[in-house]
Amino acid sequence: MQTALDSHAALAALAWQIELGADEAIGDAPVDRFALAEAEAAAAAAPAAEAPRARPAAPPPPPAAPKVDPADVARAAAAVARTLDDLRAAVAEFDLCDLKKGARTTVFADGNPAARVMILGEAPGRDEDMEGLPFVGRAGQLLDRMLAAIGLSRRSPDSETAAYISNVMFWRPPGNREPTPEELAMVLPFTLRHIELVRPQVLVLMGNTPCGALLGRRGILRLRGQWTQAQGLPVLPMAHPAYLLRNPAAKREAWADLLELQAKLRSLT
Repeated sequence: MQTALDSHAALAALAWQIELGADEAIGDAPVDRFALAEAEAAAAAAPAAEAPRARPAAPPPPPAAPKVDPADVARAAAAVARTLDDLRAAVAEFDLCDLKKGARTTVFADGNPAARVMILGEAPGRDEDMEGLPFVGRAGQLLDRMLAAIGLSRRSPDSETAAYISNVMFWRPPGNREPTPEELAMVLPFTLRHIELVRPQVLVLMGNTPCGALLGRRGILRLRGQWTQAQGLPVLPMAHPAYLLRNPAAKREAWADLLELQAKLRSLT
């Protein structure tokens, strides 16, 4: 029968084993070293799926959409318009001008498209935006009286005495401000096509905005009353009727311009 060792005897036995070269403790049960080696090899060959999976790379961002030039879109839409109704529809469908988002209506034109004279104003005001027609407010009423003074009317069915009226901007700017050069540039193709389809004999530009858009010049008080050319047509710049309402003294010069227009139409008969 094995006798338990006291602490002194145990320490003496451990020191003796160390002197013999023992470097690890020996358990009560035998250890199969071959089985341990096989287990370690199996663990090393475990499938990669057991390891934490790497997060998949994020997909690359989609390519940026090509930038659209509103003027190019307007130019393409205007080019395929064969009639004034086609052009009116193309303008109504054009959604790249922010002014349209704040406007109530698209103001295209009024009068007889067979007229010899075509008048281009600046942009719709409050009254024009509500009615969908150009020059229907106080300035429009003054324009009608001015035209009547030389025998013209937007209501005349006779091309000899008719007038056709539009603006270079089809939507009312907020606060009745002037359209910006960028806004005018994107709708200018529609205006140019408008002139081509109407084919007037004379073009009247009322105010700085249409003069800037079609002539590339501003300063209506210097330009007014002086014949020039645009789109192959004789062009007469005139002060806008709204300016005449604010400056009644300028009506004398406007009357002189109307006589110039009347004389030009007679010379082209």
